[in-house]
Amino acid sequence: MKRLLFVCSRNKLRSPTAEQVFSTWENVEVASAGLAADAETPLTADLVEWADIIFVMEKAHRTKLSAMFKRSLNGQRVVCLDVPDRYEFMEPALVSLLTERVPKFLGAAGAA
Repeated sequence: MKRLLFVCSRNKLRSPTAEQVFSTWENVEVASAGLAADAETPLTADLVEWADIIFVMEKAHRTKLSAMFKRSLNGQRVVCLDVPDRYEFMEPALVSLLTERVPKFLGAAGAA
């Protein structure tokens, strides 16, 4: 079982979409959070430590994640998906982008 954490800025559009899309996949547990103080679900050290793989949407998120949670990052893989902040929640183009980019990092974990 792989634990996937999806991170964006405010946890309103991109990371919750990813969480919903991959929540039905076999052999994965998913969560999402945001790096901003006003995020719907703010990122915590506990969430960072829980994750096996952390997917960030932009390079700036990786930088902020490293700065804010350096002590909690214990060898987890941090993957930048390069998903710009121009999509709506569950927008088909966003879902397509996520389902194209994320699976290659999941190894034996597979689709529902």
